[in-house]
Amino acid sequence: MPTSPTQLALVVALSVALLLILIVRLKLQPFVALLSVSLLAAFASLPPERVMACIERGMGRTLGSIAVVVGLGAMFGRLLEVSGGAERLTLTLLRVFGPKRASWALALAGFLVAIPVFFDVGFVILVPLVYAFARETRRSLLCYGIPLLAGLAVTHAFVPPTPGPIAVAQLVGADLGRVLLYGVALGLPCAILAGPVFGGWIGARIHAAPPACEPAAATEVRATGLPGFGRVFAILVLPLALIVLKTVSEAVLPEGHGARLVFALAGHPFSALTVATLTAFTVLGTCRGLSRDQVGEIATAALAPAGLIILVTGAGGVFKQVLEESGAGGVLAQGLSGVGLHPVWAAFLIALTVRAVAGSATVAMTTAGGIMSPLLAGSAVEPALIVIAIASGATAVSHVNDSGFWLVSRYFGLSAKDTLRSWTVMETLIGVTGATLAWLVSLAQGA
Repeated sequence: MPTSPTQLALVVALSVALLLILIVRLKLQPFVALLSVSLLAAFASLPPERVMACIERGMGRTLGSIAVVVGLGAMFGRLLEVSGGAERLTLTLLRVFGPKRASWALALAGFLVAIPVFFDVGFVILVPLVYAFARETRRSLLCYGIPLLAGLAVTHAFVPPTPGPIAVAQLVGADLGRVLLYGVALGLPCAILAGPVFGGWIGARIHAAPPACEPAAATEVRATGLPGFGRVFAILVLPLALIVLKTVSEAVLPEGHGARLVFALAGHPFSALTVATLTAFTVLGTCRGLSRDQVGEIATAALAPAGLIILVTGAGGVFKQVLEESGAGGVLAQGLSGVGLHPVWAAFLIALTVRAVAGSATVAMTTAGGIMSPLLAGSAVEPALIVIAIASGATAVSHVNDSGFWLVSRYFGLSAKDTLRSWTVMETLIGVTGATLAWLVSLAQGA
């Protein structure tokens, strides 16, 4: 049983290396890989009689809050997608901004749509609009596609209730309302720089023409026509508003105040997303012509991709628990303080390394969250900023081992080289900018 700091540090280093080998070289499913490595790390650093209890605690504590939120968020997002709500948001924003500022409208549309809808789904739904603008203006697809992708990518990584930031917030003990506020405040500059600004620059250097025959998107059950913008926007911001109200009430109202208790209940992620999901079922579903059976089928289908995210996040929680109970987390904290590495940059670099090697943003975020959690004990850094730093690292350096890379390559007709020059640079701009802003905010707070 390792007792020295050197031995514990070696266990952590070998665990991360083994995790990457299992996923990258042996192509083992990420949930199985994470759980297997956590078990091995536990047996290497804990008495045998404590191992299984540690695994159970890690899985239970993580999934106790994550499973409900991710499941509700997936159903909520699926109904927004199937009802045509995503298209309505985008078309309205394009009309308001006008053709000359279409890239800004698409960036904002991506930012809003990705709150409840998975990244790849949002892209497939909205990419026909990118084609239409490229045909009309005869400009490169990248002038409009990169802003859309930047908006989708930033929200997908930074803003709850998307699964990534929710999972990391749970792992590092961050308040979800604060993560939401920081995610929006720091994410918008990232989306602007990597979207309209970089998109216009790279679009002038790489001409990507819209395809003669668009890649087919899956057909969906849909009520007639598109829902109204006000209706869609109100449903979209409902859970966000409830979560933020909870955080604000805790900051301005005294403990035990009646209104604070009401906001605490309504703004809990369970309550906020339950209200939003039920509202979406009714307003975007049954009130617009879908039967209760159809709404039920849509909601059930949404849980399939959510299940994988839930399990991978739970395995990340197991890894975190092993690090805490073995004392390896404390060893890592001492090592980082010894070299003077700020916690924000430590979180960013850990997530960036796993992302670059393994390709999976989910694995990068859960691994980094598990490692960073014990390092934050006694730290003055706001945990929500660590969530942003981890999300930034897990976004940057997307390349050929990431499915998103090939999705963009296929829909925009780009070579691997041009996809690296456009998509990979865009993702890296988001990551570096997000981490830098999180670091500057932490310095301003005196951390």
